[in-house]
Amino acid sequence: MKMGSIRTTSAGVAGCLGAAILAVAMFGTARAEEEVSYALDVQPVLTARCGECHTPPKGQGYEASGLDLSSYQGVMKGTKHGAVVVPGEPVRSNLLVLVAGKAAIRMPHNQRPLLQYQIQTIHDWIKQGAKDN
Repeated sequence: MKMGSIRTTSAGVAGCLGAAILAVAMFGTARAEEEVSYALDVQPVLTARCGECHTPPKGQGYEASGLDLSSYQGVMKGTKHGAVVVPGEPVRSNLLVLVAGKAAIRMPHNQRPLLQYQIQTIHDWIKQGAKDN
């Protein structure tokens, strides 16, 4: 039985390598390059998952901490005790620390935790400078 031979040329290898690099560039790093929008990506999560408690004037979380998550200005103002978002520094941003469960308490309090992609969206938005976009 005669086995077929595989013939490799430098053009064939270069073509395959080029296709692999293109695929990684298009799909493997696209997420890292996407800009997260406050209005389109972050605010809907905060409204749906945090708004019940952190909206003035009567939200329990708002009354207790002063944190208003109903607007960009409220998020950036922070609590009675200080900022909850440090643009460019997700690890130092208490908003992320609390929703990621990296503190003694997790937010939203006594409710289902945010999904991992929601936490990652907030992380990426903060890392990208926490812009009002």
